[in-house]
Amino acid sequence: MGIDRDTFYDSSRIAILPMGFCYPGKGRSGDLPPLPVCADTWRRRLLAALTEIELTLVIGQYAMNWHLEGREKNLTETVKRWKDYGSGVLPLPHPSPRNNIWLKRNAWFEAELLPVLKERVKSALA
Repeated sequence: MGIDRDTFYDSSRIAILPMGFCYPGKGRSGDLPPLPVCADTWRRRLLAALTEIELTLVIGQYAMNWHLEGREKNLTETVKRWKDYGSGVLPLPHPSPRNNIWLKRNAWFEAELLPVLKERVKSALA
């Protein structure tokens, strides 16, 4: 994102909203999916209270399913079409070590999208 730790955790400048506000537990290959009732109960209320959102980073497939109407069939195609979602939204893969293979297979992400991400974050925080 191109920002330091203090900026990242400054709640007056950046809001980090999970898709679920309760831990769903562990599954065979990582955490279970977020419980829909959590997003339905809390997410809309919190977003309505955040009146000055300039940039939304939509991270991972669950967030993409919730935020991006008409998204592509899979995460890769959705992220590839990042320009289609306007200047205030960026779909991104989840920053998990499990996604290192995805990052290696999709070198365009680092070359094309990361510089845009850093510029949009910088602009939103200015």
